[in-house]
Amino acid sequence: MKPQTSPAYRGVVLAMLLLVYTFNFLDRQILGILAGPIKAELGLTDTQLGALGGIAFALLYSTLAIPLALLADRTSRTWVITVSLAVWSGFTALCGMAGNFMQMFLFRIGVGVGEAGGVAPSYAVISDYFPQHQRARALSIYSLGIPLGSAGGVLLGGYIAQTVEWRTAFIAVGIMGILIAPLFRLVVREPARPVQSGTPVPVSAVFGILAAKRSFWFLALGAASSSMCGYGVAFWLPSLLMRSFGLDLLGAGQFLGGLLLLGGVAGVLLGGFLGDAMGNRDKAWFAWVPAISYVIGMPLFVVGVLSSSVSFAFALFLIPQALVYVWLGPVLTAVQHLVPPHMRASASATFLLINNLVGLGLGSWSVGALSDALTPTYGNEALRYAIVAALGFYLLAGLFMALAGKALRKDWVTA
Repeated sequence: MKPQTSPAYRGVVLAMLLLVYTFNFLDRQILGILAGPIKAELGLTDTQLGALGGIAFALLYSTLAIPLALLADRTSRTWVITVSLAVWSGFTALCGMAGNFMQMFLFRIGVGVGEAGGVAPSYAVISDYFPQHQRARALSIYSLGIPLGSAGGVLLGGYIAQTVEWRTAFIAVGIMGILIAPLFRLVVREPARPVQSGTPVPVSAVFGILAAKRSFWFLALGAASSSMCGYGVAFWLPSLLMRSFGLDLLGAGQFLGGLLLLGGVAGVLLGGFLGDAMGNRDKAWFAWVPAISYVIGMPLFVVGVLSSSVSFAFALFLIPQALVYVWLGPVLTAVQHLVPPHMRASASATFLLINNLVGLGLGSWSVGALSDALTPTYGNEALRYAIVAALGFYLLAGLFMALAGKALRKDWVTA
């Protein structure tokens, strides 16, 4: 067996991809824990903060993901990931130098530009390295970067901001990412791919294949609905803990970091296990497992947000925090199998375009705007009720995923 395809080397590749994805979410989510001091120093509204966490990042992150994925499919996926990591880390460091809303907005756009080339090529690399019966678990392990990076962002960002200042937090995590980029390129080799004859597949061909499949639209809309809520809650929960539960910056970081490490990690791993165990018997379960998880988790989240006890809220949040992460392994695996292998990065980018443009772009902004609108009525508690309203998108996500299940049986492509 060649070293590049040995189980040990596959594990190394997955570990490096996980490390890069952890920094992806660390840089993406650190703004949430730093929202309080940034708002105070730069004189921002909740709507402006929500725009920095959503629209500014998602604007080019979503749209550039497709051309960068095409570049990765036609050239080197590992090089695209390496350069992307260096770019988004550099702009994260620049966020620590912003002096007003517009400068921060532009630097966050830069973070999104860099991160646009990180995720879809990584999905494709994993699918190239791992056999079909292991892909849901491999993709779920990779997706641990979401709770690990988010937890790292709130824990590290909160600690640095409280002990030093918020600007130092941005600069520190940005420099760490820049240092990891050359190490990733040195360790991770480009995986072997099936040789394709003829001219490269145009993006219109990938769009055409996906657009004709109902399962793709249901999966994409379900993920987008989930992300509307997921990104919105993740961004604003630190502010809620400080405004309504009386925690300081460090306490909010510890609360959210513990929640993500315990609930988030468990949910991602559970999704990968259930995806491989049930989905390989019936493809519909790749969508039905997330659908059931959303419906069970949403009411527990609502009760936790409306509670007045920090310890009670933490206990209530643990289970739904796990359940809303279950979708990652099964759904990402399903998207990989809606097209032939040489189109996987492009298919993933198309899926992420819908997911991120809607979910990431509008999630934090809409919660912030609703909070501002409710402030004349509810005062300091307006954010609490804005988050409760956003949680309804989890039920919509469950509906779309339920509809996707049956269609997956017909749309599945076996390499």
